[in-house]
Amino acid sequence: MRILIVKRDKLGDLLLARPVISRLAAAVPEAEIHLLANDYNAWVARDHPALARTWAFARVRNGGRFDLRAVARQVPLHFALRRERFDWAIVMGGDESHRAIRRALATRATRVIAYAQEPARYGPRLTDPLPPPSEGHETARMLALCAPLGVRGDVVEAPDFAVDAGVAAFATQWLAAQELTPRRYVVIGLGARRAKKQPTPSQVAAWSTRILRERGLPTVLMWTPGTAANAAYPGDDALAQAVLDRGLAHLHPFRGPIREALGLIYAARTSIIPDSGLMHFAAASEGGVLGLFADPQDSAPASRWAPLGERARHIEAPKRVADLADDEVFRVLDPLLDAPVSAATPPTPSAAAGDTGTDSASGRCTS
Repeated sequence: MRILIVKRDKLGDLLLARPVISRLAAAVPEAEIHLLANDYNAWVARDHPALARTWAFARVRNGGRFDLRAVARQVPLHFALRRERFDWAIVMGGDESHRAIRRALATRATRVIAYAQEPARYGPRLTDPLPPPSEGHETARMLALCAPLGVRGDVVEAPDFAVDAGVAAFATQWLAAQELTPRRYVVIGLGARRAKKQPTPSQVAAWSTRILRERGLPTVLMWTPGTAANAAYPGDDALAQAVLDRGLAHLHPFRGPIREALGLIYAARTSIIPDSGLMHFAAASEGGVLGLFADPQDSAPASRWAPLGERARHIEAPKRVADLADDEVFRVLDPLLDAPVSAATPPTPSAAAGDTGTDSASGRCTS
């Protein structure tokens, strides 16, 4: 049996799919499982031991611009996937995704599973439509898509992820340059799609100062680079600058790529990060994370997107994180700061696990 998992979403979404892939592989041990993801997120699951092959497609739209070269690169991938003659294609997401469904149907898999409110719009090749769920965590929603293959249950393990050797080496060098020690600092992140989920500069200053005073731990501040006007990936430079303008000597800024940010998160004592992909990665680290959520009636709620893991915690403000009292935050944070962690640097798999090179002819991730 040959199964293709189609995953279009962002980094955190694919990270949450890792334990679902593990459950599918355990329940259908004879299956050969492939993954189709985009060239931005494929690296997140590329090292998964249950995957026989990972395919990456180029994004046609990037930052609001249409890339004709990306379209051309998808043509050979389109025919290569058809030649694979998959028995099943699963559109792995917690809600209906028109583009992902179309991509799965284009593979001509014998059977296609997807959430679809109106299955008829996709034609008879959508053989196994399921009604989109109205509740449940994203991992449970994705696992439910495996029911036609005989996979049951609604609880999955937290995602696992280890940074690669190059990322760990970067973290070691950066921390040494800042005179910081692994496990002896806390990360506070600012990045979030919704401003209401972000801490204010005053909160960052108060939280980091309290952590220093009560725990003796400095803070690494990280954020999404760029301006808030960026249509594809809104940045937080202005918010970060408002924090840095306070001149706190114990606060160390990091403005860089997500891979390098992960190295610092994985070496941290713990992290405080708004709802985002970075939050889910932090949940998979030894130090864990306090995820920040707000206004569940208007934006993605914690009931669907809370971080998972033994040391994953979250707090959800009724309207804005800015309204949370410091003591309320620290009631959730203190157990993470109290929990024992190793003094070692982050665990690393082989360096190849972080390689995101692609074969331009086939769109396949190189191995």
